[in-house]
Amino acid sequence: IGLPRCGTSLEDLNKVLEIELNSNASCVWQIHRTSNQTIRLIFSYFKFAASSSCETESIKVYDGLSTNSSFLGQVCNNTDSVPVFESSSDSLTFLITTNSEYFTRSFFAFYYFFSQESKIENCGGHLTGPNGTFISPNYPKPYPEFTYCVWHIETTSKSKINLQFDDFFLELDKNCRFDLVAIYDGLTTNSGLIGKVCGRSQSRFESSSNVMTVVLATDYANSYRGFSAQYTSIPLPASLTCSSERMEIVLSKSYLDTLGYTSTHLQLNDPSCRPVLTDPVIFSFPLTSCGTVKTEEGQSITYTNTITASATGGIITRQKSIEIIVKCKMENNSTLEIMYITENNVIQNKTAIGRYNVSMSFYSSDSFSDPVFQSPYFVDLNQTLFAQVSLHSTDPNLLVFIDTCIASPKSDFGSPTYDLIRSGCNKDDTVVTYPPLEHYGRFKFNAFRFLQNSVSVYLRCDILICDSNDTNSRCTQGCISRQKRATSSYMWKTNAVLGPIRLKRDRRSAHQSESLTEVRAEETPSLQQYSFYTLSFVVLTANVIIMVAVILKYRIQHQYGYQKMQSA
Repeated sequence: IGLPRCGTSLEDLNKVLEIELNSNASCVWQIHRTSNQTIRLIFSYFKFAASSSCETESIKVYDGLSTNSSFLGQVCNNTDSVPVFESSSDSLTFLITTNSEYFTRSFFAFYYFFSQESKIENCGGHLTGPNGTFISPNYPKPYPEFTYCVWHIETTSKSKINLQFDDFFLELDKNCRFDLVAIYDGLTTNSGLIGKVCGRSQSRFESSSNVMTVVLATDYANSYRGFSAQYTSIPLPASLTCSSERMEIVLSKSYLDTLGYTSTHLQLNDPSCRPVLTDPVIFSFPLTSCGTVKTEEGQSITYTNTITASATGGIITRQKSIEIIVKCKMENNSTLEIMYITENNVIQNKTAIGRYNVSMSFYSSDSFSDPVFQSPYFVDLNQTLFAQVSLHSTDPNLLVFIDTCIASPKSDFGSPTYDLIRSGCNKDDTVVTYPPLEHYGRFKFNAFRFLQNSVSVYLRCDILICDSNDTNSRCTQGCISRQKRATSSYMWKTNAVLGPIRLKRDRRSAHQSESLTEVRAEETPSLQQYSFYTLSFVVLTANVIIMVAVILKYRIQHQYGYQKMQSA
């Protein structure tokens, strides 16, 4: 295993890279070997600084001998996959950059040259039946070295997939760095990682829809017998349909019956919104109503609502509580429909990654009882704004921590940005953070505006979720300066975006501008009408003058043209 500190040139046919970097690094690795083969590079483990973003820390991969070659993609703190990159030739380059936070970053990768023509039997494929089985190559004998297989599973619509490993034996490692199986919640490896497993396991995984992807990736040593797996399709108890204007949720009445609920037990974020039908149970409402939360990030807009059902009255219950989180994500003229159905606990070990639902809202006061649904949110300069991050989960053993919050005049958070909170430390004099309260993180600050005539302010917060039973987790340590080594842990990290915030005077200016436009629009027809009458009058006057001139000429000719000559 090589231990390069900061970049190098590599010519080996295959190699494992274990990399550790500190702050302010910018290191380039070049892989090249004169060959007719291409390169596969797999980052099986990576750990960036907890507060980093893709803008401040990343691994960038390029299809060639330098960073000027075609860009293949990047890995950063929020990457939800086991990244795999393939070159188009015999050269590949990757660049790792880190920010100024004092922390030892760890990366584990391996690469190898391979021929596109080489095939391994029983290695990947497209599985489309309602149920089926598949095995690793050579099972039950050891799988080959440098195996990379991808199985795409697709069952009938309005179903989800249950995947069960009946036998499983891969090389054991705490972080699954050497040999691994990765399961994704969709038809691609970019669709959200459900889980990553290795060693001895008989795990069960479940998708949120009718598509799933399974990947087997191995290195050059210590092969074992692999796995035998089976999948089955399960009818979805609910479906979601999104349009540009409405959201429609359909729930099976028989599913509710099995849980002991009826339509009267169900409610949206706004309890006054009721189902339009009861068999099946159908909620249908405009995207911006019924307590739907709208979030903007980059070029996408997401509308989120939640259906909940829980037992009421009495002292005890044996009924399961339900939480159905529905999202309509509008991006690049397309609509992505997302639904999570949970019973009793949102978080389960096998599907922990990507299953937490976090939202952020402004509130009208420090009681945090009245959320602000107005968008844009018009405020006065220096007005105190109250923000709350909420974790929607029935698991009581979770803690929410607001690690970093930045503001920007741009929705994509390009330059300039302004720090409100960084690594749990208040960076703005007006910021006040409240003590943690169950699944909520709260803070307040005074409204401001960016210079250079920027009218909007957007807010993005990095949020950590920890196990409340872990007394040494990052969520319990509060402010950590850059000089301290960040060795604490957290279960999950995400970010939430809020905005835009605008000043009330900008709204007045906009209204005045609209009013002025309307006045000018009203004046324009009058001016046109006036010009028309003026032109008509001029033309009429000219015609009158011409007629008078013709008559006078006629009379003169009549008087003098026919007069008899006097005799001499």
